[in-house]
Amino acid sequence: MQRHAAVAGQFYPGTREQLQTILAELVPHVSKKRRVLGIVAPHAGYIYSGAIAGKVYGRIAIPSTVVIIGPNHHGAGAAAALYPEGEWLTPLGSIAINPRLNALLQRHVPFVETDSSAHRFEHSLEVQVPFIQHARSDATMAALCLGHGDFPAVQAIGKGIAAAVREYGGDVLIVASSDMTHYESADSARRKDELALARVLAFDPEGLLKICHSEHITMCGVVPAAVMLVASRELGATQGELAAYGNSGDITGDNNQVVGYAAVSVW
Repeated sequence: MQRHAAVAGQFYPGTREQLQTILAELVPHVSKKRRVLGIVAPHAGYIYSGAIAGKVYGRIAIPSTVVIIGPNHHGAGAAAALYPEGEWLTPLGSIAINPRLNALLQRHVPFVETDSSAHRFEHSLEVQVPFIQHARSDATMAALCLGHGDFPAVQAIGKGIAAAVREYGGDVLIVASSDMTHYESADSARRKDELALARVLAFDPEGLLKICHSEHITMCGVVPAAVMLVASRELGATQGELAAYGNSGDITGDNNQVVGYAAVSVW
């Protein structure tokens, strides 16, 4: 099964040459890269959030196996949709779904169903793929698209992912795809996003869900981020770093209605 790119030419360049050029600009060259267990990276168009995402991708050593977890913006398909075996296509070429890791995720992660329909038009996972291909042309991946969930479900999914990664045996990077506050002033977005990011850096996934609910923080990938935190903590992560923060107003000049973007790594 092949998944063709849904947002190439929209969220990022649609040709190989243009995409390679922009990725070379967005991802800084860092000589000493850190091995990490998980990251949070934004998923807006590269013109808006690509430089934020590039800062975290440039700082980390990307292993040959990656799990991408993204929110379901369209509501299609299963609530916890694991893309079946096959490959995803981008202008940089194909990236294979890792069949062994997929099988382990199906064995260990509750609620998961293999389902391609949730992924067909979803951009949140797709925009991460060229960054991974740019760093590792030999990478394979698993792709999990998640709907809404409470903390018991988040915890169960995160622990299941950790169990699958542990049994897999090699280095696996867990990528949580999320933007931050949507369509508020830059000052309001920063204030709210600082509250959410404090919970991320404190390895407090339950607190992250709670603060987003109580403060009305429209972090679209809060569930993927919380799942990543649970899984990374289970796998031994104890430290985190905010690699970059910004918002769409930095590009457009309009600070009245912005979307916030953050890049975080944990290890």
